Amino acid sequence: MRTDLKIGFLLFPYMTALDWTGPAQALCFSKAHQLYFVSSTLDPVVSDAGYKVLPSHTFDSCPPLDVVCVPGGPGQQGLMSDAPTLQWLRRQGKGAKWVTSVCTGSLLLGAAGLLDGYRAASHWSYREHLPLFGATPDSARVVRDRNRLTGGGITAGIDFALLLLAELHGPQEAKEIQLLMEYAPEPPYDVGRPELAGSEAVRSVQKRLANEVELAMGRLTHA
Repeated sequence: MRTDLKIGFLLFPYMTALDWTGPAQALCFSKAHQLYFVSSTLDPVVSDAGYKVLPSHTFDSCPPLDVVCVPGGPGQQGLMSDAPTLQWLRRQGKGAKWVTSVCTGSLLLGAAGLLDGYRAASHWSYREHLPLFGATPDSARVVRDRNRLTGGGITAGIDFALLLLAELHGPQEAKEIQLLMEYAPEPPYDVGRPELAGSEAVRSVQKRLANEVELAMGRLTHA
């Protein structure tokens, strides 16, 4: 087992916090690697929940990563043509052992050209856009295609992290960390996927998502 693996998360304004904090929490319980939290500058980065986090590295100071992970969130749309971000992803993706994402982070990977010819997951409401980048949408909660590991929306990040831990350090490590986290979800309502929720709820949530993106873009414009 390698003990010097470098795992990096891309941080950007109005990212969805749980997309990366869930995986980071699971991964931090394994001491067999280092975590890097990377942004364009070392300035505090505001999440879509309103609180700020501090990056540990910039694009320039971040070393070559073994695993690069991209979260999603309303701020993702503002980065789809951001040259420094896409260049950093291409550079890291070229040498990384694993290229990964959670939620709409897969669209950023796609924009960087890192999902062409791969199957990939995304949040259910944005999955249809993956073919624009040469990717094949997959409705699974976590999708592995060669060295691409992509998770669905938000809470799928914990499942994603446990599968990544199994790939990096073996199933026993992943099982022990799942137990440590007491990860045994029992949601109060069985509506966590669109095919279970019904068309009316799906339309309502899609409207909420569109409003969130619009609000986030407005906040970025006036920041």
